[in-house]
Amino acid sequence: MTEAAPQPAEVFRTRRLTKVYDTGKVKVMALRGVDLDLYESEMSVLLGPSGSGKSTLLNILGGLDRPTSGEVWFRDINLATLSDRELTRYRRDKVGFVFQFYNLVASLSARENVALVTDIAANPMPPEEALRLVGLEHRMDHFPAELSGGEQQRVAIARAIAKRPEVLLCDEPTGALDSKTGVQVLSVLDRINAELGTTTVVITHNAAIRLMAHRVIRFHDGQIAAVEVNEARLPPEEISW
Repeated sequence: MTEAAPQPAEVFRTRRLTKVYDTGKVKVMALRGVDLDLYESEMSVLLGPSGSGKSTLLNILGGLDRPTSGEVWFRDINLATLSDRELTRYRRDKVGFVFQFYNLVASLSARENVALVTDIAANPMPPEEALRLVGLEHRMDHFPAELSGGEQQRVAIARAIAKRPEVLLCDEPTGALDSKTGVQVLSVLDRINAELGTTTVVITHNAAIRLMAHRVIRFHDGQIAAVEVNEARLPPEEISW
């Protein structure tokens, strides 16, 4: 009798997570009691329309924002109880961020942009190694203005992974790219997840990207509408865009 595969370790756990933004005249409930589990070495995709709560959740998982109520755990640490200093340390040591816009320093080369992170990380990989992982070993000394949009996003990914984070949080990483270039960037994220085992969470409006994920979380109106587990993932280059 074949034994069932062991359940991967839990990395994030949220319970009754809410977030309310008070603008003075209006209170906006961005998250409404979200219960969610995310697991080690998995790639999860968050799907849903704008304003459904995806980015709010990602920011709370990454320690960029705090919940109004509820629990948010990273392994055995309740992020909701950390001080500002402790959250800063958590972001520095545990989390890599990739955003829609690359946020590269224009006056620094690709290598130097990555070194901004490795200079402060506890156990970084050399910038050259990070850039090789994203396929830019031949562009290390080029400046952002000399790189395409896809190459700039890959530099941003190299910067995020160079500190060897346990989790990689990506908010619309292909949103500013055409479909062909987007596939190249997603292939890099897929490779990082597979080779480094980095728990990866990707926000997207592109429903096709769900096919490359281990787990798909659908959001609607600040709540989780559905969670799907992919038994058979597709590599990005085999997905019909």
